[in-house]
Amino acid sequence: MKNKKREAMMIAAATAALLSMGITANAEDKVLNFGCAMYTDGVVNSAMDENAGWNAMRYGIAEALFKFDDNMEVTPWLAESYEVNDEHTEWTIKLKDGIKFSDGCDLTPSKVKAYFDHMKEVGPSGSAKPEKYLEFEAEVTADDEANTIFIKTSKPYANLMGQLCHPTMGITDVEHIENFDNGIIGTGPYKIEKFNGVGVGYELAANEYYREDVPYDKVNLMFMGDNSAKAMALQSGQVDLVENITNVADIQSFQESDAYTVDIASGVRCGFSWMNFNGVLGNKTLRQAILMAIDDDTICNSKTIGGLYTPGFSVLPSTLNYGYDELENPYTYDPEKAKQILDEAGIVDTDGDGIRELDGQNINLRYISYENRLLNDFSDANAQYLAEIGIGVVPEYGSSDDQWSKLAALDYDLNNNNWMTVGTGDPLAFMANWATDTSYCAYSNPEYDELYKELQSEMDPEKRKDIIFQMQQILIDDAAVLIDGYYNSSMIYNNAKVGSAHIHTADYYWLSTEIVPAE
Repeated sequence: MKNKKREAMMIAAATAALLSMGITANAEDKVLNFGCAMYTDGVVNSAMDENAGWNAMRYGIAEALFKFDDNMEVTPWLAESYEVNDEHTEWTIKLKDGIKFSDGCDLTPSKVKAYFDHMKEVGPSGSAKPEKYLEFEAEVTADDEANTIFIKTSKPYANLMGQLCHPTMGITDVEHIENFDNGIIGTGPYKIEKFNGVGVGYELAANEYYREDVPYDKVNLMFMGDNSAKAMALQSGQVDLVENITNVADIQSFQESDAYTVDIASGVRCGFSWMNFNGVLGNKTLRQAILMAIDDDTICNSKTIGGLYTPGFSVLPSTLNYGYDELENPYTYDPEKAKQILDEAGIVDTDGDGIRELDGQNINLRYISYENRLLNDFSDANAQYLAEIGIGVVPEYGSSDDQWSKLAALDYDLNNNNWMTVGTGDPLAFMANWATDTSYCAYSNPEYDELYKELQSEMDPEKRKDIIFQMQQILIDDAAVLIDGYYNSSMIYNNAKVGSAHIHTADYYWLSTEIVPAE
């Protein structure tokens, strides 16, 4: 009875969201109703915050100079082409002709430079500094007559084009940014008409200045954080398209129905929990025991996860070409050995309450997580496995903003999230998460730092792969990260309403001209 009541409440919430949109489309307009997740209170602003930058690109509002194809290869987007000198320090990027912002202003090299300058000034608050995507200091020059951008970096740059693909590099018309509390003016196929509020969504319209035909006149973007709400809204016809439903039974139901299409991409995301080295998890034996106590294979293939994740033990997915099969994992599932090493280290339960103690205190790990891509399900399962070896867990499950703020403040023991590993087509930025100066978990290993420094300046692709391989092995040996697995993204749509839709490997590109109405 409780489940039925909950379902009814979610259906009512979805209906209320639709009604609150205040849809103003004409009868002849082509309208897409898209149910999707909300990040950073739904704000759409490439430079304001990393998640807000993802929103801007995912919602078809902002575009970058370059983008990734499904092999994570860099291809031109707003740019026409580029040239680089032999030292990889000077880059000339030619823009495509005739591109306009949704306010009708021309995209010029000066506009691109203005955005880069704005980024350098404000930086995305979610990524500490813009240098996360422009690793070295760069001088940008605009030549409007030649329609080119010239970038000179202070050090050789192995992957500048990949860096320029990142959502925070989605070019916007910053001269008018002050007019938008929750959005920006971009060059994408859609533009913001109205923000309907946190937890509700946006009304988008076709960008009349876009360089090709835009399939929909209107898009009603409806925020649905609950996966069951997404599924029910799609089944009831309240929405035409959803992204990343993670309830296995719902996925299977849509796959078995001729009325829907499920598009799944082999992703490059890693689900993992940070371990806070400033707390009780600074104890390596405890970390080792935690890794040996958890059966990743069983969790990933359970009815809850249902194959939406591939199990693994490294921070980089096994599908990437960084030597996964040659890595050695000393912490395979072995709960009895986990108990043994804890006992031998004196981490035992002295008062019989079922919880082991360290330095005289019960080990009750604060586990931060949020409802996204099955993270809470992983955290629940991990907690159950840890209880079996006498490790207590105190779950703190809130919003993505809660998770991020506690991560940034080192206010956690375990912090579960799901990140793109090659967000720039290269894992440099992701691997920075365990370098001493840029770590979110107080991890520090001089050998790792030296390899990271070497990776920053190495230009040879094969040498870079070897360095990345070594960095992975160090993290594994140090028991530095608790890996959930590697996530596969999905897009699901009603065949009567949508003719085609595709989820990309990079997971940056949701609303695009690839999504078209059914004929």
